[in-house]
Amino acid sequence: MDQNAPMQIILVRHGETVLNAARVLQPPDTPLSALGLQQAGAVARRLAGDGVAGIVSSDLARARQTAEAITGRCQNLKVALSPAFRERDFGDWRGLPYDSLPADALHTEAAPPGGESAADFAARCRQAWAALLSLQAHLGGALVVVSHGLTIGQWLAGLPLAPGAGQRGQRLGNTAVTQVDATAPHTVRLFNCTRHLAAGLQEGTGSLSGG
Repeated sequence: MDQNAPMQIILVRHGETVLNAARVLQPPDTPLSALGLQQAGAVARRLAGDGVAGIVSSDLARARQTAEAITGRCQNLKVALSPAFRERDFGDWRGLPYDSLPADALHTEAAPPGGESAADFAARCRQAWAALLSLQAHLGGALVVVSHGLTIGQWLAGLPLAPGAGQRGQRLGNTAVTQVDATAPHTVRLFNCTRHLAAGLQEGTGSLSGG
């Protein structure tokens, strides 16, 4: 990493799961698929030389496994897990095919049965983002955050996008890397980059990004 570059928060979406590919909302313990593990290894190799000073992750299995692959490439670092960085809680809809649900789960404002409303999810994400900024300020280097499609989308909402950073509004790919300045106005320097995924490691176009 350029020593003169702004300190950054590097947001990483988790690798693919079987249920991602099958378009099913995922229970908390859903692990990475064989492809997802390969994707996690690829993003770990990419980040190994990026001056990473700390790694935090959602405690859900798919994010945790992705983060552990990254720590395996970053000497003397351990991943810190937190439920604050989880995907939106879809309650009783978890484990069900997305296309069979009575509402668009990724965009509905109301809370699914036993789940989290859009407003509650947004409030949780705001608190988590503030905590990430505070944590990075004490690191002296880049902070890697492994999380989920909808959660990362909440963190990025309203942030300025640098020229050439990428196209806002795209679905986040599995193990996509997004780089954000840790200081205000928190400019997004790179959005949804999967250049580390070689041919054969790309996800299917119908895979869910969220849930």
